[in-house]
Amino acid sequence: MPATLAAADATALPLHTVTAAGLEAWLAAQPEATAAWVRASGFSAEAGKVLPLPGAGGLGGVIVGVEEPLGLWSLAGLPAQLPGGSYRLAGEPPAERATALVTGWLLGGYRFDRFKRPAEKPAAETALVPPAGADAELARKTAAAMTLTRDLVNTPAAEMGPAELAAAAEALAAEFGARFSVIVGDDLLSAGYPAVHAVGRAALRAPRLIDLAWGEAHAPKVTLVGKGVCFDSGGLDIKPASGMRNMKKDMGGAATVLGLARLVMDTGLPVRLRVLVPAVENAISGDAFRPGDILRTRKGLTVEVGNTDAEGRLVLADALAEADADAEKPDLLVDCATLTGAARVALGPDLPALFSPDDGLAGELLGHAAAVEDPLWRLPLWPGYAKWLESPVADLANVSENGHAGAVTAGLFLSRFVTDTPAWAHIDLYAWNDQDRPGRPKGGEAMALRALHTLLSRRYGG
Repeated sequence: MPATLAAADATALPLHTVTAAGLEAWLAAQPEATAAWVRASGFSAEAGKVLPLPGAGGLGGVIVGVEEPLGLWSLAGLPAQLPGGSYRLAGEPPAERATALVTGWLLGGYRFDRFKRPAEKPAAETALVPPAGADAELARKTAAAMTLTRDLVNTPAAEMGPAELAAAAEALAAEFGARFSVIVGDDLLSAGYPAVHAVGRAALRAPRLIDLAWGEAHAPKVTLVGKGVCFDSGGLDIKPASGMRNMKKDMGGAATVLGLARLVMDTGLPVRLRVLVPAVENAISGDAFRPGDILRTRKGLTVEVGNTDAEGRLVLADALAEADADAEKPDLLVDCATLTGAARVALGPDLPALFSPDDGLAGELLGHAAAVEDPLWRLPLWPGYAKWLESPVADLANVSENGHAGAVTAGLFLSRFVTDTPAWAHIDLYAWNDQDRPGRPKGGEAMALRALHTLLSRRYGG
């Protein structure tokens, strides 16, 4: 059901948020008829459960089971459960939680239905009157940014290849007056992006390097790099069917940085933003790169290919080298990528792995991630494992032979291409919800986006 926001309205129905532990105290403060109704219904204030309350002319309000403390997802299940109309919270939530509650409400209306037949009778809108203390505009802009990321990830690869991903970035640039450019196909070789070309050359859909820039030249420089593998077959080291099923999401890093870019531009953060997305399809053909091939990179390093299914780090290598060598010298460099299954084995689907050589940056980001309920967990760039990427025939290999600590060795590989930017963070994320939860339907997800925006806001937004 669509979820929107409404202006203050005397007719808006009250939403009473109650915990299981606090239910009896709440009932004791209600009119006798209301308390009797709730007790007769068997309502126990289990989190996520709702009970309509009768009023003089029909529906008089709703009681909602929640957990403490109130947070991002406390109201996210309501748009799908409530009848259409306007609602308001009966009590004022803590000011530091108000914006999150509104954001979660809006995300509770998210559906990816582009390919579904429209319902014969469209669902009525549910609207929330934002509580005092909520930044409704920030909530709207955050939900729009996360919707962009989710939509990009959810779109099937047949309709979200490198060209379509570039078109989405170009449309975003046009909306906010950003500069946009793209290098396509064999032009990548003459422009100095040989690894991007090598990974993407086997596909009928040409690889490309997407480049978006926005903001004043004198502002602090923030560069975002996103892995844009629009579909990953695994290349000649082909994935099994079970591993290939959701590989439309392997451009989740690109979708994340584009969503973050939207939020940065929409909130007018005073930064000089640059976004780089190497967009490819890792396909199989007679021109596919092979295990044992030695690839050249923009950095000048050569890489022996141990496995063609470790292609994301190869395209990121060229983009990170460009970002690191940028004459403007970024103050902060962040890359996001659906990079390794090892990170998911270690941390599960909901917890992206954070790598950074900068302890201060990592600490800041982890603190903001916890505060805005957009969790991250730091893993080490453990130098003792760097030798596992040694190659007898090239400067380094793209995978280790022993298979241990795959997320760590991937981060160490990327670190070889970031040598001049100390404030660098690499986020290995899943970009997907495996199951339906309130506000988080199964499918594409914008992970780390809110944490990163909060970091940028605190660092540069004043």
